[in-house]
Amino acid sequence: MNTMNHKGYTARIEFDERDAIFVGRVLGLRQIISFHGETVTELRKAFEGAIEDFLQDCKALGIKPEKPASGKLMLRVPPEVHGAALVAAQASGKSLNQWASEVLQNAAHA
Repeated sequence: MNTMNHKGYTARIEFDERDAIFVGRVLGLRQIISFHGETVTELRKAFEGAIEDFLQDCKALGIKPEKPASGKLMLRVPPEVHGAALVAAQASGKSLNQWASEVLQNAAHA
């Protein structure tokens, strides 16, 4: 997956062969924010502009801009998975939170 980042926001980038343009969509938000450009430079400018517009709109409306992730993750897993993860974390000398964070980071960047 090709991505771009700006001010903590990440966008997925695809090439639309039919229209011969790059198309981007900001990930992790309820609101749909999309943009496009014929070149990478145009695409980058459109992405940054879309994020700046989003932030300005939030400010004008007096609302806090949604962020893609808060850093808090609540999971429901079967008790046997929870137990096995706890044992694995303790065996590696880490808290379950530290261990799970590393496992998720490794999986997300694989």
